[in-house]
Amino acid sequence: MHAAAILVNNKNPLSTVNFSAVTDALLSGGVFLDETEILPYDAPMTVTATLSRLVSDHKFVYLICDGALLSSAREAFAAATGETVVEDFFTANDCLCFILPADSRGAELTRKDVIPRVDEKRCNTYLRAYIRTVCAPADRVREAVRKARAAAEDKLVIHTSTAFGNGRIEIIYDRNTPKMTADEVIRILATDLSDYIYSMEDEGIEHRLVEALKVRRMHLSTAESFTGGGVGAAIVSVAGASRVFYEGLNTYDNGSKEDRLGVSNLTLKQKGAVSDETAYEMALGLLKGSKCDLAIATTGYAGPDAEGQPAGLCFIAVGTKENVRVYRPQLTGDRETITKTAIQLALFLAFREIK
Repeated sequence: MHAAAILVNNKNPLSTVNFSAVTDALLSGGVFLDETEILPYDAPMTVTATLSRLVSDHKFVYLICDGALLSSAREAFAAATGETVVEDFFTANDCLCFILPADSRGAELTRKDVIPRVDEKRCNTYLRAYIRTVCAPADRVREAVRKARAAAEDKLVIHTSTAFGNGRIEIIYDRNTPKMTADEVIRILATDLSDYIYSMEDEGIEHRLVEALKVRRMHLSTAESFTGGGVGAAIVSVAGASRVFYEGLNTYDNGSKEDRLGVSNLTLKQKGAVSDETAYEMALGLLKGSKCDLAIATTGYAGPDAEGQPAGLCFIAVGTKENVRVYRPQLTGDRETITKTAIQLALFLAFREIK
């Protein structure tokens, strides 16, 4: 019923078409591709023949390509259908055809324009439920999804993705799916992943933390070393963060840790800047301020130079004036992955502290 054709430029060996953003958007709209074809734009006869067959065999065809190839895509569809293609969506032989750029713009067009047109034609709408997690172990997620899919008996689709430790599970089902089935799938996932869940809505952890702080009328302060202000930046990206974010310090140098946070020189010499004790004292330094109700402190090794320690070793201190906890995750990946994952984890640990 649904087919995708990916138009690629084989003449440019460095050219790649990352179409996953568009196909993920299609999946989120309840569009499940029955066929996918990779087509070289410089072989027009092959492209024409394949598109002609897809239009004949399917009710919906999605042609995805780099922005530079959009005009070639229109010409290819015109040759295949005999239609004059002036817009990026049209009907040919009762088949609804779409031309989409393979980037975030294409994904946005899919969500806002394509899915409503598809729903109108297929006379059906799809419902969605979400579960958002942080640093859930991959094997734990796979097992939970396996159990949920078994319970679903092919009556719905579960789509998972993760970026820098932040996981997104999307449950997609149509209006004919029994409510008990959808509820059971959500129950299984929520129960098995409860230690890592921060929201049952499709939102980032920074949004959830800011809302929790607003409800509790608390103010947050951050002291960051290896995350370089990333935790604070995530917080202030949320509208209304000014009501809950008191201050953010980038205490990268040991002298800054001493001068701005009161970390003991003895601690730094004996335990080192990357240690349980230093993270703890960084958080305490924030909490001494009268307007700080919740503190986040980060210190660690993002790599590649980790001073003889494993890259990814970090300490995240989170707490209130009553109690401060220090966590020691060992993260993996390159420098960017380690840093961004630590930011997500710090936000999650802070949310869990006050939820």
